[in-house]
Amino acid sequence: MMKNSGRVEAPSTLPAATFLADGNYLAELRERMLKFATLQLSDVSLAEDAVQEALAGALRNAGAFAGRSAFRTWVFAILRNKIADQLRFKRRQATIVPLPSPASDDVAPAFFDIRRHWLPEHAPSDWGNPEAELLGKDFWRVFETCLDHLPPDQSRVFMMREFVDMQTPEICAEVGISISNLHVLMHRARLRLRNCLEGHWFAPKETC
Repeated sequence: MMKNSGRVEAPSTLPAATFLADGNYLAELRERMLKFATLQLSDVSLAEDAVQEALAGALRNAGAFAGRSAFRTWVFAILRNKIADQLRFKRRQATIVPLPSPASDDVAPAFFDIRRHWLPEHAPSDWGNPEAELLGKDFWRVFETCLDHLPPDQSRVFMMREFVDMQTPEICAEVGISISNLHVLMHRARLRLRNCLEGHWFAPKETC
């Protein structure tokens, strides 16, 4: 039985079939995949289909997993392609329901003065060596928690952009917003994530 190693996994020397045969690991992986797909597709049924197709694709192409990346990363790459296909198909078939305008969210202006400079109390703190921090699985647990606490509209477009790798025109067409509104949502999502990470991960460590 394989032991779950958290969000970040090292490149695997095990064949894909080993992971796919581990019921506990597969159940945990499927739960994460379904959560991710549901947020992107806003439809549990479509999300279930995307996850099922991704896992089936992983099983069919198990021999293609060369171990150069973590197995979870490989499966999520398949899922991202399935989600992108679903979003494009849904956009062609369905009427777009716009997200609420982000204009009413006054969080971002509170971070800046009238010249758009950081206010002293909100200026970014020293993150030390972020590249090294990103290697730890504990960081990704905190990041995922921060992501879960974003407003749904911000979380959705952030994940479309950063996780699904959709382009700006595709995102705007899918959620029914302008490019400028997308930039506002992305900016506010990053501000909230930065604030959350600084409070729960990059905060200075107390010394004795």
